[in-house]
Amino acid sequence: GDILDYYLRTDGVWILTRNKQFYKTNNERECAEKCEAERNFNCRAFLFTRKKLQCLTLAENAKMTVTFNSTDAVLYEKKIYLLQCKKGIGKDYRGTEARTWRGIPCQKWAEKKPHNPNYTPEKHPNAGLDENYCRNPDGDENGPWCYTTDPATRFDYCNIPECEGQVTQTAEGCMQCNGEDYHGEVSRTESGLECQRWDAQEPHMHGYTLKHFPEKDLKMNYCRNPDGELRPWCFTTSPTKRWEYCNIPHCTTHPQVSGLGSQCLSQKGEDYRGRIAITESGNACQRWNTQFPHRHGWIPDRYPCKGLDENYCRNPDGEKKPWCYTINSSVRWEYCAIPHCGGTEQGIAGMSNMPVEIPLSEECYRGKGQSYRGTNSITVSGKKCQAWNSMFPHRHEKTPDRFPNADLRGNYCRNPDGDNSPWCFTTDPSVTWEYCNLKRCDDQTQE
Repeated sequence: GDILDYYLRTDGVWILTRNKQFYKTNNERECAEKCEAERNFNCRAFLFTRKKLQCLTLAENAKMTVTFNSTDAVLYEKKIYLLQCKKGIGKDYRGTEARTWRGIPCQKWAEKKPHNPNYTPEKHPNAGLDENYCRNPDGDENGPWCYTTDPATRFDYCNIPECEGQVTQTAEGCMQCNGEDYHGEVSRTESGLECQRWDAQEPHMHGYTLKHFPEKDLKMNYCRNPDGELRPWCFTTSPTKRWEYCNIPHCTTHPQVSGLGSQCLSQKGEDYRGRIAITESGNACQRWNTQFPHRHGWIPDRYPCKGLDENYCRNPDGEKKPWCYTINSSVRWEYCAIPHCGGTEQGIAGMSNMPVEIPLSEECYRGKGQSYRGTNSITVSGKKCQAWNSMFPHRHEKTPDRFPNADLRGNYCRNPDGDNSPWCFTTDPSVTWEYCNLKRCDDQTQE
């Protein structure tokens, strides 16, 4: 897979660290390669700044040192060092547990008292023998262990929990597409943190409650995807990590799509898979896998089950009916005239009088972004947006009723009040609002 798949990404975060190396790289992948090749220390993470294209490889990660906000920075932490659970016998466990199952503190691997160790960082440089953390350098069947600080006990085993949901692929244990219909019971994040219950507000207050998202199956502390993220996630029980994706395997079998019902328009047409590729005003559709003349975020590889084939009209984002970007550089997108299932020609002809609106899936904004109708719901510091119709955790007056023309749907970034750029209230009770993680459109097409 991609080298970045082995890292956990956090936007807008900087960490203080003593051991670091500076490099000049063009992108995050090149920086990851520097981290893998680092010989000055054991590289656990790296920082990349977009403006300066600066790469810092780090000996520490966010679990080991102080973090603070930095808008331009992206922190990538090696997942293997974040896992607080073990797979199998835990030979690759790199967590920070440093006590035996009886609670006795571990001896540092590099020290010789009270026990002279056979396994040292010098002899086994790839075994992760850092500090006094529990490890399994010899492949012991009983799992990770350590030399103890008790002179009477040379070594003992550590109580490391098994990682959940890593391999299971039962009907409920795997996900289709982006996991929006996932109803399984995995309740740990990809780094091994336990999920916070959706009906709890500690340690993280949020607005993702059953009341505001009744159809999203937000029960217990199971991983879910209520907001159209790339895959299921949850708030964590760690006070220092607000939320994280879950490691849900993709199902090996794909759901059957009804060919009959999807050739015509029923309800909003989200299951439409026909081959109409022209808008209701006669503009030809732009191919979904191209970014010209209009740049956009509906990339087929990211959304494998939305039917984004060729340049056919589709409804990937819950609009009122199928639409597409057009090859007309002055008309970004339009609805398509799809015949209703069992409908009449007159009914279809009447649809062409519908007003053209701003599209839903932009990843950039123009001007101050008051016309932005995209589906981004993440702020510049990585916080999730509060739903506009919710008063929790922040009470406010920017409601859909008061701003009927601002399209305040769900928790999508918007600019109802003419601010500098799209923004939202956050689900973090300590931060009322923030601007969203959006760029201005680099529009090179002729108006």
